[in-house]
Amino acid sequence: MNGLEVGQVVAERAFPITRDSLVRYAGASGDFNPIHYRDDVAAAVGLPGVLGHGMLTMGFAVQPVVDWLGSDGWVSDYQVRFTRPVVVDAQAGAVVTVTATVGAIDEAGARIDLSAVFDDQTVLGKAQVRVTPLA
Repeated sequence: MNGLEVGQVVAERAFPITRDSLVRYAGASGDFNPIHYRDDVAAAVGLPGVLGHGMLTMGFAVQPVVDWLGSDGWVSDYQVRFTRPVVVDAQAGAVVTVTATVGAIDEAGARIDLSAVFDDQTVLGKAQVRVTPLA
């Protein structure tokens, strides 16, 4: 991957999430677990509030890398660990900020390390995207 350097930030973006976003994602994914849209159910199971879907957060986090790659390459591997939930307030919503940084480069492509932060805390741990350039 020509022109890349380890430590280089290749993409940054903030993703606002609203309760409407959660309902739309539930419809698209089929995940209608009420912890993702009902405060009373979330509280009843001991959660701090309605939670964003983990897979929605994971999808948001990789999108800046996909946009940065464009038609020059493809994502050949993507892995994360969920470390904290994203609590989506009924009024204020939530914002997840993603930073994509080159973590390693080799002959096959590059590893892009993602930082996904909500409320000043990391929500995805060891979030790494393997990108491969097109020949």
